[in-house]
Amino acid sequence: MSSEGLFDALYARGPVAPMLDGRGWLAAMLDVEAALARACAAEDLIPAASAVAISDACRVERFDLRAIAAAAGDSATPVIAIVASLRAAVGEEVAPHVHLGASSQDIIDTATMLLARRALEPLLADTGAAASAAAALADAHRGTHMAGRTLLQQAQASTFGLRAAGWLVGLSEAGARLGEIAAERLAVQMGGAVGARAPAVGARVAAELGLAEPTLPWGAIRVRPAELASALGVLAGVFAKIAGDVALFAQSEVGELREGGGRHRGGSSSMAHKRNPVASVSVIACTTRVPGLVATVLAAMAQEHDRAAGAWQAEWGTLTDLLVLVGSAAAWSADLLANLDVDVERMSEHAAGLDGDLGAVDSLIDRALGVSAR
Repeated sequence: MSSEGLFDALYARGPVAPMLDGRGWLAAMLDVEAALARACAAEDLIPAASAVAISDACRVERFDLRAIAAAAGDSATPVIAIVASLRAAVGEEVAPHVHLGASSQDIIDTATMLLARRALEPLLADTGAAASAAAALADAHRGTHMAGRTLLQQAQASTFGLRAAGWLVGLSEAGARLGEIAAERLAVQMGGAVGARAPAVGARVAAELGLAEPTLPWGAIRVRPAELASALGVLAGVFAKIAGDVALFAQSEVGELREGGGRHRGGSSSMAHKRNPVASVSVIACTTRVPGLVATVLAAMAQEHDRAAGAWQAEWGTLTDLLVLVGSAAAWSADLLANLDVDVERMSEHAAGLDGDLGAVDSLIDRALGVSAR
């Protein structure tokens, strides 16, 4: 993501980050241009042969990513350089059929939705793996007594199974909402210059790319990017809660949980005796950055007229960082929960002598496991 990849092991763990680099963005924009050409041909707006030529030319390896990135500074968008390169690649006869009737915003917004859909697949898979690990912990530790804590103080007796069931429900609910957005709310944007383009071409592009078809072009009504950002923020909050719990329970003075992940993980540069909760720390590092990014996307909703002067452009890197950071937190969380060591004896010692009615714990855990299985 930054600093020559020095911090990517924390901020960019897992399969999501590589999908959202410059090459991934370029591939998505070229996929949109190719789908647009095929849609225009299907609507008899350009010859079928032109659509074939354009589609064949939309290959990442044929484009100079560095040159396109540099040219973006001259126009506040990479699309102009991409279209110029694409027109040069297909030749003079086909060049007028490239990018027909589309705006730069059409290409970038649709590419954003396409990239999000691609990135959400592994992100949600890692979220599902974390939920499955939480479910296994809930079931295995139904009867593992622990001290429930409120305001950081011991309160009443509870069970670790119930704690893990709470993690499970949070992951399931936040993941389900993000899954709904992936399936239903990531929509094509093909409004043309000012959002007045007839919907037929956009409908065909949506079908080509597997995206939703909106009621109207949404160039200046940014509900869909805001929904995506908000759902990512909620899921990040669940990951942060779980990681915070584990870090607290892993404190030397508490010692009820320990992170697994191999004997080399968790070392200190100056204190050989320490075993730091690396996965928890990494999740918290990622998720602490997320609320500010969500706020940026929400702030960008106030856009001028039919295309914003800056607020729209602010979304691109922000949504990229959001997907990468939450994807990293998902990968770390799946690792964290799958390799968690539970000190049953230490938990029971801390719960000794505490009051608590635990008669409903099994039924509560069963409810959580039932919800996650739907």
